[in-house]
Amino acid sequence: MSDTTIRTYSQTRENERDRPETTEEERTEATICPECGGQLVADEEHGETVCADCGLVVEEAEVDRGPEWRAFDSSERDSKSRVGAPTTKMMHDKGLSTNIGWQDKDAYGRSLSSKQRRQMQRLRTWNERFRTRDSKERNLKQALGEIDRMASALGLPETVRETASVIYRRALAEDLLPGRSIEGVATASLYAAARQAGTPRSLDEIERVSRVDKMELTRTYRYVVRELKLEIQPADPEQYVPRFASDLGLSDEAERRARELLKNAKEQGLHSGKSPVGLAAAAVYAASLLTNEKVTQSQVSDVANISEVTIRNRYKELLEADDAGLFA
Repeated sequence: MSDTTIRTYSQTRENERDRPETTEEERTEATICPECGGQLVADEEHGETVCADCGLVVEEAEVDRGPEWRAFDSSERDSKSRVGAPTTKMMHDKGLSTNIGWQDKDAYGRSLSSKQRRQMQRLRTWNERFRTRDSKERNLKQALGEIDRMASALGLPETVRETASVIYRRALAEDLLPGRSIEGVATASLYAAARQAGTPRSLDEIERVSRVDKMELTRTYRYVVRELKLEIQPADPEQYVPRFASDLGLSDEAERRARELLKNAKEQGLHSGKSPVGLAAAAVYAASLLTNEKVTQSQVSDVANISEVTIRNRYKELLEADDAGLFA
């Protein structure tokens, strides 16, 4: 059988699916091999429709409508099977409730009548009331929306958002919110989650996208960490280097050199008592000088959100520490 015949047959099958109704004769032809008249079977593993008698491949590259996971026994299949989207801590109801769309269109894309639109609006109103039935759920919904907004503005990954949501849920469960704003605890949770995940953001960066000032943020952060007994290591200046180097368009060589400068400074105890953001920015600037890449102190200052004076003071100290390490 030629490729043209197979292609024509595949197109016929697609046209049959597009038509709303098919006759009994057409449905019978769709299950019979056009070459030998044998029975057609679907090979889901390879995404093909083949003849059981002669092996003719009638259709290929079909859409796999099965699950994305694999299971090797019945118990594993039962544990992995699910309906709908996976649950997430980023939604106050973990994504288990129904969401009614706002488009006012039916499943075929046709606009609803005015009576149906009014009915759908009433259903949306009652659905929203049932989704947030008490003050804790309303509190959680507002806080998780705030965390998602700030994380998007800061370019933080989904894992950090999930961790921040868990931290906020713990704070709410342990009654840490009375006397503190929802925005303050949400911001502190996101800052702590970013530190835990190794993708920290400076307090100035957090303050820019938050609705609370730095003083309230630091006070709330210390309180949440203390009460929830969170284990958060001090910020490592090296964690800021890849982001700064990427924003400035520096080469891999400059980034590697900046890491070496920070490593030498750490071995000599130079980082103690100094801002990790300032050290990282100074290391990036010093590395750009050592690799002959044109970056100004003003550009580094804008990216790191620190003063040029801090960069000037710190990069000289880093270069001196590097020279001392070479001659040691």
